[in-house]
This record gives sequence, C-alpha cells and structure tokens, in this order.
Amino acid sequence: MNELIVCLGFFIAAYSVIANDVIQTLGTFISSNSKTKWWFLWAFAGTILTLTLFFGWYFNNGDVSYGRLSQIPLPNPLPWWYLLAPLSLLIITRFGIPVSTTFMILSVFSSGQLIEKMILKSIFGYVLAFVAALVLYLIIAKKFESKAAIRLMDKKKQKPYWLVAQWFSTGFLWSQWLIQDFANIFVFLPRQLTISELGIALIVILSIMAYIFNVKGGNIQKIVNQKSNTQHIRSATIIDACYGVLLYLFTILNDVPMSTTWTFVGILAGREIAIKYLLEKKQLKTTYTLIIKDLAKVNIGLMISFLIAYLIQFLKA
Repeated sequence: MNELIVCLGFFIAAYSVIANDVIQTLGTFISSNSKTKWWFLWAFAGTILTLTLFFGWYFNNGDVSYGRLSQIPLPNPLPWWYLLAPLSLLIITRFGIPVSTTFMILSVFSSGQLIEKMILKSIFGYVLAFVAALVLYLIIAKKFESKAAIRLMDKKKQKPYWLVAQWFSTGFLWSQWLIQDFANIFVFLPRQLTISELGIALIVILSIMAYIFNVKGGNIQKIVNQKSNTQHIRSATIIDACYGVLLYLFTILNDVPMSTTWTFVGILAGREIAIKYLLEKKQLKTTYTLIIKDLAKVNIGLMISFLIAYLIQFLKA
C-alpha cells in the first residue's frame, strides 16, 4: 500500500507540477516558436532536463533535488492523505490557475519553521523580480518593445540572431528552474534514488512533458499569451534571460525551496507596467487589473496549501 501511495504521489505531483510550472520557463518559448514542431521543442527541453537531472543525481549522491529536500524527510509509512496536495494541484491546474506548486506540494511535508522561510524567500523573489523587471523595461521598452522597434527588427532580418539567443536563454532558464523545482516533483520519492528509480522517473517526466508540448502548454499558457509581445522572439528572449538570472541568484543564495511562480509573476507584472507606462498609457488601468488578478490566482494556491497542511496535521493527530 505504501509503495502504491508513493508511486501515485510521484506521478500526480510530476504531472501537476510540470503542467502548472513549466509555462513559467517554457511558455514564452512555446509562444514564440508556435510554428516549430512540438516534438522538436520537446526534444530540446527533454535533453536539458535529462542532463540536469543526472548531474544533480551524480554529484549529490543520488539526491536529485540539489539539497532542497534535505530539511524535508519522507514519512515512512506514507499515509494516503498526503495525496491530497498533488490532487488539489491537479484540479487547480485543469482550471488554468498558476498557483505555487512549492507551497501546494512541499508545505504538507514541511515544518512550520521551514514554511515560514519558504514564504519569506518567495515574497522576496516576487518583489525583487518586480523591481528588476520594472527598472529593466523602463530602460529598454522603447528600444525593444515598441511596435516600431519590432517592425525595424523584422525589416533588418535580425530574427535569426535572436532565435539563437532565445534557445540559449531558454536552456539556461530551464536548467535553473529544474534545480529549484525538482524538489516539488520528487518529494514523494526516496531522498536518494538508485539508477533504476532515476531511469523510471525520467521516462515518466519526459512522457508528461511530451503531452504538455503537444497541447502547446494548455490553459495556463493563456496567462503568458495575454502579456505584451510574448510571442515575439526578442521579447521572449529578454524575459527568459531575466528570469534565468534571478533563479540562478536564488539557487546560490541558499537551498530553501521557494515559489518560482511568484518570481515569474513578478517579472511579468513589472515588465507589463513599464511597457504600458511608456508605450500605452491608456491601457495602464487595465494592466493593473490584470496584475492584481494574476497575483490573486497565485495566492489561491497559497491558501489552499495551508488548508491542506492543517488538514493533514489534524489527520495525523
């Protein structure tokens, strides 16, 4: 029974985390490469995932979470109610709500002290991302995000150069996101995996990714598509590079898990305000409303995760 719960937990967590969070890192990549065959994009992302996974496993003695599960022990036996967290995330994902998978999945396994650290780091991530994106785009928006600038880029045939840059920035971002979020995917599995366990897990994850790419991101992709110029390769490249650098900074800061969703939403919010302020002031009020809605959506996951965590604590008693 315990093995069944472990396997179910891993599969549901893997699907819901990837379906919900992968759009943060690959959403702009999917949007701006909509004419490219889905399997080619999947092969690119899958290769980076495989390399990142094996690198972490090899250099961390079987720990694929890069130390982010070091403070989160795996209960043995694992009661059935731990499945409530990934099941809730699965349901929310179907509605296209970009919740924090870190809080949804890890909070039920974590101590109150660790949850507090996760929240503080995530809030700091949102604020830093918002400010960084706001300042960056106040500087570059007119040169890179205006309609005239985009037409000029197309006219000068600069797209091939930005296409190469985008694939590099996406690869870097994807690897940094994986380092942060492998903990959410593998929390139901032993903290040190054997090579056979690693291989099976990899097959499951790559299969889930194939489905996500085949449906072009699903409902949550709409959040990315609503933002200005996200389907334009240059715009997508800058977003990916900014996000990747921020995640790298948080990776070297400490091994406390954090919500990458909050960082992602912070970047989009700061970017959108800067672009609208400089280029489309008439739409600024609409932008504020959209940002508030996005922030409200990620807080839904936070509230639900706390409710589930308290419920599990009650069931334990």
